[in-house]
Amino acid sequence: MEMLDRLADLAGIEPSYYSIWGDRVSVPDPTKIAILEALGHPAGTEAQQEASLQALEHRPWRAMIDPVSVIKAEDQPGSIIVRTVAGQAGRPLPWTIIEESGAVHEGEVELDSLPVVESRDVDGRLMEARDVPLPLALPEGYHELRFGRLSPGADPLAAGQAATLIVAPPRCWTTDDIGTNASFWGISCQLYSLRSERNWGIGNYGDLLTLVDYARRDGAHLVGLNPLHALYPAQPEDASPYSPASRDYLNVLAIDVEAVPDFAESPDAQRMIGEPLFRKRLEKARSTELVDYATVAEIVFPVLRVLHDSFQKKHAAKRTERARAFETFCAERQPSLVRFATFLALQGHLAKDDPACLDWRKWPEEFHRPDSPAVAAFARENEAEIGFHTYLQWISDEQVKAAAAKAEDSGMSIGLYRDLAIGVSPASAMAWSEPDSLVRGVSVGAPPDPFNQLGQNWGLSPLDPLMLRQLAFGPYIAAIRANMRHSGALRIDHVMGLMHLYWVVEGDSAAAGSYVKYPFEEMVRILALESRRQRCIVIGEDLGTVPEGFRPAMSSAGILSYKVLLFERLDGGLFKQPDEYPRDALVTAGTHDLSPLAGYWVGRDLEWRQEINLYPSAEARDQDVENRRVDRRRLLDALIYGQEWAKEPWLDTDTLPFEEAMAEAIYRFLARTPCSVMLVAIEDLLGQVEQMNLPGTVLEHPNWRRKLSKPVDKVFAEPLARRILAAVREIRGS
Repeated sequence: MEMLDRLADLAGIEPSYYSIWGDRVSVPDPTKIAILEALGHPAGTEAQQEASLQALEHRPWRAMIDPVSVIKAEDQPGSIIVRTVAGQAGRPLPWTIIEESGAVHEGEVELDSLPVVESRDVDGRLMEARDVPLPLALPEGYHELRFGRLSPGADPLAAGQAATLIVAPPRCWTTDDIGTNASFWGISCQLYSLRSERNWGIGNYGDLLTLVDYARRDGAHLVGLNPLHALYPAQPEDASPYSPASRDYLNVLAIDVEAVPDFAESPDAQRMIGEPLFRKRLEKARSTELVDYATVAEIVFPVLRVLHDSFQKKHAAKRTERARAFETFCAERQPSLVRFATFLALQGHLAKDDPACLDWRKWPEEFHRPDSPAVAAFARENEAEIGFHTYLQWISDEQVKAAAAKAEDSGMSIGLYRDLAIGVSPASAMAWSEPDSLVRGVSVGAPPDPFNQLGQNWGLSPLDPLMLRQLAFGPYIAAIRANMRHSGALRIDHVMGLMHLYWVVEGDSAAAGSYVKYPFEEMVRILALESRRQRCIVIGEDLGTVPEGFRPAMSSAGILSYKVLLFERLDGGLFKQPDEYPRDALVTAGTHDLSPLAGYWVGRDLEWRQEINLYPSAEARDQDVENRRVDRRRLLDALIYGQEWAKEPWLDTDTLPFEEAMAEAIYRFLARTPCSVMLVAIEDLLGQVEQMNLPGTVLEHPNWRRKLSKPVDKVFAEPLARRILAAVREIRGS
């Protein structure tokens, strides 16, 4: 199968990987063939493999220059590869460079004066490649290069004679750029979980303002958030922030309705929320222990429609300053924004009559592509509905911007810390609006590990690595840029995806997947460029199976590692001491996929697993219970050794309750690490037991629905919160 292996290698499919236990796992040929098929390279027979191999080998030679070149800012002016038919390099080749600023440079290059670095026969023609130095140093940013004289109306990109030049720095914006030897800390939360006496049953952007205010008063430098990605207004119960409709837009269900300027101008909206039935439903939504997404949506969206109508009459029709601000917002995001809004409008329209149409793949065929005549006709007939969804994105952006401004004005060193999910589902708006950028028939996941011994299938569609370069990294840049907006820090979920992603073939076991490579160095350079432009720190969630050399590369690029107390162990399972943590990292006690400290201590997560039959056997359950018993002892020993807990008397961890003193000791322990950023989970400030998400479940556990036990403006007055925050502030400052 030598030809298959060559083809797989050229397509970026890794032949093997090392498991978290250190075993080498070889990828079977059927998996390689299925992934190649998903990438559009038929490989079921030797003839297909030969044809696909030739197509892949010849692909770059069919264009004069690659569609994108990422140039190291420190190695200016750099060079690019130019390909021509042999014997046609004698004439001077005109070039034009258009800088991002609009500045234009022109000249010519004598190709025949440059040595040939590679040649290849392509379709019976001998092609030659030369390494052509760029004629000038360019500033960091995105520029356009064009070669040759094009006929009037020709598309230089289609002709293969134009490219995007991305000049990028080697390192991201880091904590050292904010303050030397600074030791930052903040509060992390799931936005939807925030309670208040004025929200509408779900934590909203107004509650975020309140949280920022109280956190800064206690000395915090940042507020960490779950992904704020856009979800699905037509299916509000589909609430996972890690499986969004789009990573480029915001969750509109989190709008603080009464804070929208149009609310103060709308007597109709004010009367609407004053009606007895509305008040009754509102109070019920506020009082539930879990977020009732369907009821919240039924309350929020009708009022937002009234506000949109008011905006149209009082601002859009009169071209007021506020209307012009909205127009500017929309213009800066076209055509992406209108396509996203069209998707939501279509989904809502079609799903009214057929709930199956919540998945766009069940729509009538004529609506399957965003550029179809049927979609264009729908857009013309439903302009107001599409406008409504663009309006909600503008309102959301304005409210997030207000929270970021409050953080900056109050003196927070970092401000908002946002989270970027690893991908989107095949039923998402992105999968519909950018179909060529994602790979169908495979899903992103993870190989087996101690927590998921059968592997994981996350149900997310991966970006196509080859198409990503053809698109000049456009989808990747858009996601990074959108989530750094109004942010001082960005956490990238499963950051190893910059180097490779574990793909699971549709219908296969998650344990039978394969890693597929991505253009790591280029993607990191682009990340650094956007990070420095927006002065946004980058944290890479590097948990699970991490490839060799990845963490040093992250550190070199200024990307902070993500250290979780419960996972930081020495050989043999003992917990690391604070001085064994790295400086270039963010440290936290747990994650949204783990129980809060109080729940971990009592094994509430293990109880859940037993209650909903997640254990394959009683022996597996008993082993988990025993491991937790041992870990309680290890954790206490780590605190004792670290001098955060008294050595005597000897305590039986099987009967020792989780007390305020223990929570304080753990956070003192973490605060003493040299990690440049530390997060305190808001759930731990309240001593909560239940976790926000239980991996491996969808409906069995109330994922992404739990509310905090106290309103956000009361959290910081709780005795446990006072104790933990005083300890952290004492060690880390304010």
